[in-house]
Amino acid sequence: MYVSAYFYELLPDCLSRRHNTMRRYSISMKVFVLFCCLWAVIVDGEYLKYKDPKQPMVTRIKDLMNRMTLEEKIGQMTQIERYLASADVMKQYFIGSVLSGPGSVPAPKATAEDWINAVNEIQKGALSTRLGIPMIYGIDAVHGHNNVYNATIFPHNIGLAKHLSLQCRDHDLVKRIGAATALEVRATGIPYAFAPSIAVCRDPRWGRCYESYSEDHRIVQTMTEIISGLQGDLPADSRKGVPFVDGKSKVAACAKHFVGDGGTVGGIDENNTVIDSIGLFGIHMPAYYDSIIKGVSTVMVSYSSLNGIKMHANRDFITGFLKDILNFKGFVISDWQGIDRITSPPHANYTYSVQAGVSAGIDMVMVPINYTEFIDTLTLLVKDNVIPMSRIDDAVKRILRVKFTMGLFENPLADLSFVNQLGSEEHRELAREAVRKSLVLLKNGKITNQPLLPLPKTAPNILVAGSHADNLGYQCGGWTIKWQGVTGNDLTVGTTILSAIKKTVDPSTQVVYQQNPDADFVKSNEFDYGIVVVGEVPYAEMFGDSTNLTITEPGPSTINNVCGAVKCVVVVVSGRPVVLEPYVDKIDALVAAWLPGSEGQGVADVLFGDYGFTGKLARTWFKSVDQLPMNVGDRHYDPLFPFGFGLTTQPVTRN
Repeated sequence: MYVSAYFYELLPDCLSRRHNTMRRYSISMKVFVLFCCLWAVIVDGEYLKYKDPKQPMVTRIKDLMNRMTLEEKIGQMTQIERYLASADVMKQYFIGSVLSGPGSVPAPKATAEDWINAVNEIQKGALSTRLGIPMIYGIDAVHGHNNVYNATIFPHNIGLAKHLSLQCRDHDLVKRIGAATALEVRATGIPYAFAPSIAVCRDPRWGRCYESYSEDHRIVQTMTEIISGLQGDLPADSRKGVPFVDGKSKVAACAKHFVGDGGTVGGIDENNTVIDSIGLFGIHMPAYYDSIIKGVSTVMVSYSSLNGIKMHANRDFITGFLKDILNFKGFVISDWQGIDRITSPPHANYTYSVQAGVSAGIDMVMVPINYTEFIDTLTLLVKDNVIPMSRIDDAVKRILRVKFTMGLFENPLADLSFVNQLGSEEHRELAREAVRKSLVLLKNGKITNQPLLPLPKTAPNILVAGSHADNLGYQCGGWTIKWQGVTGNDLTVGTTILSAIKKTVDPSTQVVYQQNPDADFVKSNEFDYGIVVVGEVPYAEMFGDSTNLTITEPGPSTINNVCGAVKCVVVVVSGRPVVLEPYVDKIDALVAAWLPGSEGQGVADVLFGDYGFTGKLARTWFKSVDQLPMNVGDRHYDPLFPFGFGLTTQPVTRN
């Protein structure tokens, strides 16, 4: 191995210095990276084109692939879970990618430094292989860096389109959210985010509806601007379909879930989407066009079926349409155990599933547990000529293209450059802004020209009630710290709506909190008004599928007890429209807050008039579940609140 003499001159000087912890870490990391760079291009006297950043990418990919064995190529196609990814496993199986599933963390309440150390240890295992191909680490970051303690938790997607109309769209907000999310993901040493979801939810009974921006594909298309925030702005001269990541402050994004996941029959998760070509290409496909034009690096396949064919086995759409017609040049990744679910029950015929999924065009398989079985199965299928080598080469070429594009070969190891970005004040202020703009005012006063909102800050005695008023976990929803979310206030750092109210009102105002007061208590205390915060409890995926869409108990009784005794505003915290018609007449003011995330202060900002309500519904609010599915433009459209509805208020000027 050739090593420049400069390295040996630098090393003693670096090691002799006495600095603080971060400085020592920074120097040792720079030394390690410098060492890697110096031997990278020339090894054992041989010039390696793939390690030379001055070479064209196509040359680097070709040179590297010519050196790779079948085992090394299949390793690149394999994504495994963090807790299995020891340095020895990475080296022995040439693993190309690692992920943290929901709740998979280096330690409870792990710091950014903890994450960086864990990711780098795994990466060192990958770099120690014969060819030194870096692994790419991925994580779900669907409303901020949601798996990580102290990260900024933004509103779920269902809230982010609420301030939009088809005439007035705030492209900048979601782009800024994408950029902030990228910085926080990078703060933990991770370069790949499984986001955004660009599903078009056509039935709120679906448990993933809050991951969708709207029932209208035009709004979802607009929201793909978040990709530019995550990855950076695609240069004007870039070729369509080629992945793009603009440096160390950005991450590779993932458009998901391809395709039609928001249109399943009955809103049942992972179910069958029955649709004609006009509906498919007019509703569910357009956001993928926009994503590819923006240079999205990866596309994740849906668990669902399309007209009876599992998407993970749908070669016509993955290869025939996405790759061949749309000219997508990034890599296609499966969902978690997605190829297992090609059969029913899952994993019933794993050999068939691997053959069907890889042959369909899936390039990287999120295995993520039984990786030796996957590797052995795919190896045998290739050696037996069931899967041609050309399919393996196509997959590996796409994976390497993304890795080279994002500079992973030149900067494989994370440093502490961005640790202060995690949960930064700037990002929390951005999330607070997003919350303000997400709120939709559905009712304001029982009598015309007698609005309740904005609320006075100087009222002597106010009541705050409801299960969701002082519960950060309920506020954030599913996909927060853990897959199904967490209840309570210890999950991460943030501000509950109750805390925000107390901070906002005048110091002389008495704020009384009772989660579910009875009517006598409300009447006897002579409150000036009540704020009731109720909604759904956290859920994710199929655990959120619902046929009744009701407010979680004791929410309905809280509404009746409070609003039957005092002027009240009801704030609904939910991942979708829920049944409200039985309560609307009793309520003075009604606000849809969706799943606002960690910055509950944004709710109080608008309730008390520091900012006005501006949000508009990007989803139809139904009267009864018997009407579902019902979307704007349907023949029998009779909603409680129509698509695009939203009352407005003006900010209050106070002395």
